[in-house]
Amino acid sequence: MRFLWPEMLFLLLFVPALVGAYLYALRRRKNVALRYASLAIVKSAISPGQRFRRHVPPALFLLAMTAAIVGMARPTAVVILPAEFITVVMAMDVSRSMLAADVAPNRFTASQDAAKSFIEELPRGIRLGIVSFAGTAAAVQTPTEHKEDLRAAIDRFQLQRGTATGSGIILSLAMLFPDAGIDLEAAIFGSPFSRYGGGGAAPIERARAADKPKKEFTPVPPGSYTAGTIVLMSDGRRTTGPDPLMAAKMAAERGVRVYTVGFGSRDGAAVSGGYEGYSFYAIPDEATLKAVAAATGGEYFHAASATELRKIYDKLSLQFALERKETEVSALFSAAAALLVLGAALLSMLWFHRRG
Repeated sequence: MRFLWPEMLFLLLFVPALVGAYLYALRRRKNVALRYASLAIVKSAISPGQRFRRHVPPALFLLAMTAAIVGMARPTAVVILPAEFITVVMAMDVSRSMLAADVAPNRFTASQDAAKSFIEELPRGIRLGIVSFAGTAAAVQTPTEHKEDLRAAIDRFQLQRGTATGSGIILSLAMLFPDAGIDLEAAIFGSPFSRYGGGGAAPIERARAADKPKKEFTPVPPGSYTAGTIVLMSDGRRTTGPDPLMAAKMAAERGVRVYTVGFGSRDGAAVSGGYEGYSFYAIPDEATLKAVAAATGGEYFHAASATELRKIYDKLSLQFALERKETEVSALFSAAAALLVLGAALLSMLWFHRRG
């Protein structure tokens, strides 16, 4: 819990003073009672229950004062609320290792079916963009709520050589922040290809880049961006493109969480009939996927079957429908203080017939 006006908490120092004043008043009453000829008369008039009950209203009033002071300090708490708006970018591996048949009928078809199921379960108000990556990354569908367009984008997947996991993350970031000036060419192909005047850029492109200077970027805490996130599914190791951990650092600096999914059996599977007829073995790179998720404040999942992959997507769909938000809760403390004062007054009138 955090306080917007923490300086108001100094008023809590008055609480011990109120307790002391109450104890002093009780002691003075006791001294007055000693003036009676016989204390037995006083004790017989007050039952044990009454001796306890007389402290309840003051205790409730003291709690009310404490709650009111805390409320004056404007406390905030992180609460889970329905998400108002969020963009999810799904980055999917379409490398030839997805032909492995350890997931029936094969990883590629099973991942497409699971992705379509994820699309159907997405709550309203969530936009989904789709990126595919193999030897490089491609924007298959810009963020939209139209599920027919999203399903059609999944059907357009084409298997290719290579696995550029880092490129998939960087292109997903560019889709989340289209106006942030992310230099895709430099990040994916190296600085000579920078859109901001690298040596490999064409003269006309360098001239255009001069008219649009690179935007200043200020890093934010990892996981602090609540309007968008990335879900990355891969079944193998990166073979080309930028380092996924470098791409994860870019996401973390922008506060974007990356949820990663390792698809396929942990022991791997043989893939035959690939490019030019050669065969190879495909094993999910869990270590890298876990590191990407950890660096960005996301979470890693492993799915060894189509059913497990659907369950993971269902869980994420529900998670994206809710968001954690820091909210001021001073009204709750004010309401609690009012109820405690009301309770103290009612008990005082009920037990001791005090009406003024």
